[in-house]
Amino acid sequence: MADAASLIEALENRWMRAWIAGDTKTLKALTARDFVLLVGSKPAMILDQRSWLDAAGKRWVCNSYRFGDVYGRRIGALALFGTQVELKATLDGEDWSGQMWVTDLWRKRRLGGWRMAHRTLSRVEAEANVPRAIRSLQQWR
Repeated sequence: MADAASLIEALENRWMRAWIAGDTKTLKALTARDFVLLVGSKPAMILDQRSWLDAAGKRWVCNSYRFGDVYGRRIGALALFGTQVELKATLDGEDWSGQMWVTDLWRKRRLGGWRMAHRTLSRVEAEANVPRAIRSLQQWR
């Protein structure tokens, strides 16, 4: 994904800056019509494209973000992007800041370039034993 990785990371930053600016025109241009945002809450909740665009920058406000280590993978006309992100955000005026994990699925269209088709956003697992346990399962080490 070498060439696509830098392009997708640039699109990710453009998407996040548009959220901060409340720029729904840019967000709409970067999201697929069948876009779904899955929030890793209990219970898990989803927003479709229309609901996301209506909330972004109004009820769900992002003031700043910082990506951590980026994972990217291209699979044909799809690109997967994952990273930890430190968000400063509010949801209906309540603080929603913190460290999150974001996984985005981008789909390349024949005309019009890449569009984000799916985003999963969830809190980062803070339990120190979990990463250690997962690492012990890795057979390629």
